Amino acid sequence: MEDQYHFDVIAKAISFIKKEHVKQPSLEQIAAHVHLSKFHFQRVFKRWVGISPKEYLQFITLEKAKEALRKGQSTLETSYDLGLSGNSRLHDLFVKIAACTPGEFKKRGENLHIHTAEIQTPFGLATVAETERGICSFSFDTLTTNRLKSEYTQASFTNGLLKNGQALQAYFTTWKVPTAPIGLDIMGTPFQIQVWNALLQIPSSNVLAYQNIADIIQNPKAVRAVGTAIGKNPIAYLIPCHRVIKSDGDMGNYRWTPERKIAMNSYEAIKL
Repeated sequence: MEDQYHFDVIAKAISFIKKEHVKQPSLEQIAAHVHLSKFHFQRVFKRWVGISPKEYLQFITLEKAKEALRKGQSTLETSYDLGLSGNSRLHDLFVKIAACTPGEFKKRGENLHIHTAEIQTPFGLATVAETERGICSFSFDTLTTNRLKSEYTQASFTNGLLKNGQALQAYFTTWKVPTAPIGLDIMGTPFQIQVWNALLQIPSSNVLAYQNIADIIQNPKAVRAVGTAIGKNPIAYLIPCHRVIKSDGDMGNYRWTPERKIAMNSYEAIKL
């Protein structure tokens, strides 16, 4: 409960910093907004976001966001010129999508065993749902798990983690790449799977625009459809939809709150 309280405080602070960043608020002003002493707030903020409030304030300025956007684009362009699909991408090293069609997933509903558990991450409490094949849902709320239970009434649900969930939990604890890929057992249309695979091509601590993703899948006119597919991504963080921002540098919306999206990107910019 304390961890959730702290992230709620950080989310409130992030919202305040984002709104007031032009005024460059001081540490004292931000701490006062969330009703904490500046020393306590500094410790809690750095624990959750990975950087200090001052570093975060610098990160979210428009020019910083545009710089990150340009960096992400140039990194991909360079890697393609070298004949690679990307360069040193952490996600490519340990995330493997085992996609199935909606029909296949529904057929498995009667004999499907889904394990669920909550794990702590630097970005708040998260819920994992996984099958023997891999993680089918990873979210910062319980809505996806509830949806799975309502859609697959014949499936059995058990509390606890299987090997992929355990590997994910270990990763958020140590930030060390697992020795074996973390499998994802996800359901989506062919177009959605194509978009989600494209997201895996965005290097850690880089961002791209929606148009860039449309270009990667060689469907440059499908920007709106790309945005819809990104919004339906069932796997938070591992499929890094948080690395897609607006072309003007604005972070844009995020399924699990814009504040969490900013926290993820600023954390990666410093840590990874």
